[in-house]
Amino acid sequence: MKSVLLIGLGRFGRNTAIKLKELRHEVMAIDVKEERVADILPIVSNALIGDATNQTFLESLGVRDYDLCIVAIGDNFQASLEATSLLKEMGAKKVISRASSDVQTKFLLRNGADDVVYPEQQVAQWTAVRYSSNHIFDYLSIEDGYSIVEIDVPIKWIGKTIGELDIRNKYKLNIMAVKTDEKISMQINNTTQFSGTEKLLVLGKDADIQKCF
Repeated sequence: MKSVLLIGLGRFGRNTAIKLKELRHEVMAIDVKEERVADILPIVSNALIGDATNQTFLESLGVRDYDLCIVAIGDNFQASLEATSLLKEMGAKKVISRASSDVQTKFLLRNGADDVVYPEQQVAQWTAVRYSSNHIFDYLSIEDGYSIVEIDVPIKWIGKTIGELDIRNKYKLNIMAVKTDEKISMQINNTTQFSGTEKLLVLGKDADIQKCF
């Protein structure tokens, strides 16, 4: 369990707070709008009305004590940038900030963000990959052109084993897990045979995934 300081409770921030609580993390939520704070208070550990660009207010929160600080402000980039910079100056362990453009990403990284979340771009990429293919059911971009995809078993693979197909050498892909009836199993090896009723979680370079599927 981690302690998280979450700044900004718009749609992105609110959904982040809900998921963090589901994962059993301790969340302190901050927003300048009273109605947003009142709405999230029953869900998170604690919530306060406050301006994250106010140094005195941030100092009162003890930002050094949090394992993670998330700046989820989406409607005021100047405030997001100032909050990010202040958090880092105060010794925050890790600062993750939300961006809405490539330019914002660059500024946030230069001003203290350890990492940047770009929801619009990430969702757009997922949508393009997911719905432009007849076989990909889910998609997660990792780094350096690598992704994990959930796919149907190709027809030509049905009835054959991983070893017979020589998937790693022939296709340069790694079968990470098999999903059957919404249950995931990582107990796979060269003797695992595909029936065609399962889905596969596959790791590989985007170009190799596209070429194969």
